[in-house]
Amino acid sequence: MTALLEVKNLTKAFVGLVAVNDVSFSLQAGRITALIGPNGAGKTTCFNLVAGALRPTAGQVLFEGCLLEREPPEAVCRMGIARTFQIVRPMKDMSVLENAMVGAFSWTTNVKEARDKAYESLENVGLAGKANARTDQLTLPDRKMLEMAKALSTRPKLLLLDEVMAGLRPTEAAGVVGVLHRLAESGLTILLVEHVMRIVMEVASTVVVLHHGAKIAEGKPSEVVADPAVLESYLGAGFHA
Repeated sequence: MTALLEVKNLTKAFVGLVAVNDVSFSLQAGRITALIGPNGAGKTTCFNLVAGALRPTAGQVLFEGCLLEREPPEAVCRMGIARTFQIVRPMKDMSVLENAMVGAFSWTTNVKEARDKAYESLENVGLAGKANARTDQLTLPDRKMLEMAKALSTRPKLLLLDEVMAGLRPTEAAGVVGVLHRLAESGLTILLVEHVMRIVMEVASTVVVLHHGAKIAEGKPSEVVADPAVLESYLGAGFHA
């Protein structure tokens, strides 16, 4: 099976720091993959390289077999890769629906098309009932879901989620898990950065582990959490799945 996304020997060096070091992995369509590791492991930098926000020092990113080389983020988005951010910043002077419409304008100039797609995206994340609300009326979980809806409105084939569960209570995180499962069942491919291993074990079919910028493990969640290198560098010897 041809991979939707292939990351080959990806490296990103800043002055005095190699943030991502010779990392390779691939994503199969319609599956959820988790990218985990301690703070500073290179996870967000890896996201930025895939999304076109950063240029690699070495290595390649291929999407549907096409090399993403020096493509700006907006072009990468139009190709079918969307991302969310750790810190959500909805546009305060616009409604929830209008916020979601912004993503749709990446592929259409037709206002009705943008509105219809934005509303569909809000339905997918459970926010359709708050489409006309002001964003300052939203709870943190709702703001997280709006961030995801904005990304879904771009019509992605691959969705990059950067710590979408951060700050959520267990019951709130469970709602997000349900959304992720539904999106994957619809055929969307998801790569997520996540620190809560209970969530990783529940949603991911594959886990990639980074440490000091390098990949130290990859496999099924049950395999990764038993890996001695992962236990030593990230989870701790006392971890139990």
